[in-house]
Amino acid sequence: MPKEQPIEVFMPPNILKAKVGSGGLDSSAVKRAEQAIEELKEEFAVWIVEDVNRLVEMRKAYESGTDGDALGNLYRASHDLKGQAATFDFPLISRVAASLCKLTDDAGHDVKLPMALIDAHVDAIAIIVRDGIKDPSNPTANVLAGELERQVGAFLGKNPRAG
Repeated sequence: MPKEQPIEVFMPPNILKAKVGSGGLDSSAVKRAEQAIEELKEEFAVWIVEDVNRLVEMRKAYESGTDGDALGNLYRASHDLKGQAATFDFPLISRVAASLCKLTDDAGHDVKLPMALIDAHVDAIAIIVRDGIKDPSNPTANVLAGELERQVGAFLGKNPRAG
């Protein structure tokens, strides 16, 4: 039987602390970041309106049917809104845009999507921006968002080739 070697424990040096520093936050950097965000809020208002206008244009292009990329462009416009809505302080837009994304996801659509359902999403987003509805617990907007989600689910359930 061979002689067993003694066990050696190796403790690697902790270099994370040296890289991170003391771990304390630089409060002046945090304040500068908060101030920069406040200064950008006015620009956010302009950007959200531009994004909604782009969504409306992509909806029109899809309805006209002349642009072969129209469905993908409509999806991307709604996807951009879904992702940016929280930055713009519009969480309900994110929810409605997510529902529109689910409907317009351009992976395998073999059927024409219902324009009334697309219009309801686009109009809901435009109204949320117009009325400045930023409270995620707004009862009317939540009922509307829930109904849009239900309608999308029902459509996709009846038309499995649409999604």
